[in-house]
Amino acid sequence: MSDSHTTSSTPGTQSFETVAIHAGNTADPLTGAVVPPIYQVSTYKQDGVGGLRGGYEYSRSANPTRTALEENLAALEGGRRGLAFASGLAAEDCLLRALLAPGDHVVIPNDAYGGTFRLFAKVVSRWGVEWSVADTSDPEAVRAAVTDRTKAIWVETPSNPLLGITDIAAVAQIARESGARLVVDNTFASPYLQQPLALGADVVVHSMTKYMGGHSDVVGGALVVDDEALGEELAYHQNAMGAVAGPFDAWLVLRGIKTLAVRMDRHSENATKVTDMLTRHARVTSVLYPGLPEHPGHEIAAKQMKSFGGMVSFRVEGGEEAAVEVCNRARLFTLGESLGGVESLIEHPGRMTHASVAGSALEVPGDLVRLSVGIEAADDLLADLQQALG
Repeated sequence: MSDSHTTSSTPGTQSFETVAIHAGNTADPLTGAVVPPIYQVSTYKQDGVGGLRGGYEYSRSANPTRTALEENLAALEGGRRGLAFASGLAAEDCLLRALLAPGDHVVIPNDAYGGTFRLFAKVVSRWGVEWSVADTSDPEAVRAAVTDRTKAIWVETPSNPLLGITDIAAVAQIARESGARLVVDNTFASPYLQQPLALGADVVVHSMTKYMGGHSDVVGGALVVDDEALGEELAYHQNAMGAVAGPFDAWLVLRGIKTLAVRMDRHSENATKVTDMLTRHARVTSVLYPGLPEHPGHEIAAKQMKSFGGMVSFRVEGGEEAAVEVCNRARLFTLGESLGGVESLIEHPGRMTHASVAGSALEVPGDLVRLSVGIEAADDLLADLQQALG
């Protein structure tokens, strides 16, 4: 893993940290304000019929604050077009409706966010799109799941909540050979740790609610692509469907992104210390973290990620009730859904974020606990986990 990396939008000239702070963040031409204004406006005065100023006519179609964020997103992922949505699932819904038609087929991972699975199983399938499940950490399993009707291969890496790793470049090759689009949910890694487009992905998906916003105060989603035609098609659907990010939400994410690099470094550092403690705890039967040398995806993660992130899952002896009790006993780790904020969170996936996959091929173990390791002092986090484990 390298110590720094650049984005393809600034070839060899600026580091990620610099791009995160400056891309899309042009000083206000009227006042010189260094932070883009919140354009809390629905419509725009036109200079005669069809005479748009800067292309703005109505804020569902485009808003200057959202434009700043979308330019920033594209730069961070090394893409040509970024699109900001009201939530991660709104972004996914737009993408699926743009890519798919009745009769098409999608390969989805056997470990994925419960909301993504629900979207496929309960919503998209109702209009004639078929899907099948594959272990995306095994490229040959993905290849075997592809049919002549497959239009998309969906990947999460690291995955939620079992922290599985998919070789993006290998699966991208399978997608190209089959004529399918490769979609990578990059939420757990963030563009600071991993850039799927550079590895061959066609579309990057984010829940900006998580690490991009970083402060548990905004809900948002994003799509980033490097194909101009696909970007235009997605933008058409975004406007037609309307689930766009509001200006204040876009502004909050822009603010969060400026500290993304330093936060992710601390998240990763703290998570490494947490996993070290958990692997030595008598009540912990298994620790799932791609930074561990024994993790089956460790070598691939080390190749395609800058570091290993702040998400950790572990299993405890005593089964589901014991796992629930660990969650309930935590004090500094807040019991709650979501992830990626500066504060540490703990949850029971089987009863909380992944309840929708119960009884399916994506069902998670009952003894599993998921941590979003924040940026607090590591010693305080370790002490809290030790008392929660008893």
